Amino acid sequence: MKSYLTIPLASAFLLAQAQVPAPAPIPASAPAMASAQADPGPAMVQGSVEAINYRLLTSATRIDFQGTGLAPEAMGRAKVKTSDAVSTIKAKFAHLPDATAFGSACLTYVLWGVSPEGRATNLGELQVRKGKAHIKVTEQLPAFGLMVTAEPHFAVTRPSDAVVLKNAIGRKTAGKVELVEAKLELMPQKQYVASLAAAPAPAGNAGAGMPMLQARQAVRIAQGAGAGSYAKEALGKAELYLQQSEADEGGGKNRVMTARSATQSAEEALVLTLRGRQAEQDAATARMTQAKLEEARLEAARAAEAKEEALKQAQSSQQEKEDAVRQAQSSQQEKEDAVKLAQSSQQENEGLRSRLMAQLSGILQTKATARGLIVSMSGVLFKTGQATLVPAAREKLAKVAGILASHKGLRIEADGFTDSTGTAQLNERLSESRAQAARDFLVRQGVSPDAIVSRGFGEDRPIADNSTAAGRQENRRVELVVSGEGLTAPAPDQP
Repeated sequence: MKSYLTIPLASAFLLAQAQVPAPAPIPASAPAMASAQADPGPAMVQGSVEAINYRLLTSATRIDFQGTGLAPEAMGRAKVKTSDAVSTIKAKFAHLPDATAFGSACLTYVLWGVSPEGRATNLGELQVRKGKAHIKVTEQLPAFGLMVTAEPHFAVTRPSDAVVLKNAIGRKTAGKVELVEAKLELMPQKQYVASLAAAPAPAGNAGAGMPMLQARQAVRIAQGAGAGSYAKEALGKAELYLQQSEADEGGGKNRVMTARSATQSAEEALVLTLRGRQAEQDAATARMTQAKLEEARLEAARAAEAKEEALKQAQSSQQEKEDAVRQAQSSQQEKEDAVKLAQSSQQENEGLRSRLMAQLSGILQTKATARGLIVSMSGVLFKTGQATLVPAAREKLAKVAGILASHKGLRIEADGFTDSTGTAQLNERLSESRAQAARDFLVRQGVSPDAIVSRGFGEDRPIADNSTAAGRQENRRVELVVSGEGLTAPAPDQP
């Protein structure tokens, strides 16, 4: 009996680093690095493969490989045996087209092991002869999927989107097999092609063997991606090894080993480059978010200043009225003044509720209830399973904080809600954490800590259907209940 489980995954890759001697400095004649303008930067697409849990097996089992839409005629078969927490894989493949059929960047095939979390491990290169190949490798993970991709060289550390074969359950697959759908990130072949176009073509023997061709390919890809700016040392090693392998001296075996070292160093340079570019992009995004928060803070400060001035004027007017009451000579006049004062207070309370309603509605959905004004935030407020506010949510909360901080005597309650996914106990803790996160952020933005509390209600009080994705998104929300004098009166549509 087979059980199926789909796991949401975060992307991750293993960095394979070549253990090679430190080379001498690169001579001045080394190829120039490609400009950042020519490099379109890294891009990933999502893929998936069924990962099989071999921990439950007590004997060897067989699996099949099926060709994808890129190579429908391709096929394969593997025998997997698990012993001492290590799985030995013996695989054979047939009807494999030449790897170059999948683009100018492709030279070879690589077998990958993919964990249920989406981590891809390069298990080895397929040596294809007349469309056939066989390989024997080991995998230490208890559960993994297998797939074959067309790649620029043997040392790649992330699979490309040229997936030609995936493992599949065959008729001779024995034992109780547990399947999970591992999602992973694939490198589009067009990124390799763009990097090759951005780097100068090396001058070398056109009839060189496959190790030399892969080394040239790997170095050009790293150069075109901008490794000269982000991974100069690793790229320098790769270029030097490539130059040494191009030389005639040293013998054929030594040239092959040097070419493979060049390929590994070039891949290391590419990985470091992609990480550097991503770090720059993340830093730019953080700066932009901070600038928006600062702008929101200044806007809230200006609003608070205007409200403070209005409050002073209102207090001055009220003082004049009180002076007039004290100066009244007759009790009748005092009664009339008291009535006028009460009416003015009621109007002012109604005006406060209307103003707050208008101001808060301009930022988030707000409604008037018997409890007070309820400001509702739904949608994507937090990262999945976490209580950290996303930048867009913090920006809106900053504006709300500026309005609330400008009015003294308000009472605020931050209520957290989740959808029905997960256990009730987990949802209650998550809703409490998210409500507390919203409260803490409002306090940091100027709201008095004595004026605000937080509560979590978990999956209780849904406002939409939890059976749909849209309904669950509405139910994942934080509500701010704003109350105080003049704000707890029934809404206009209530009896």
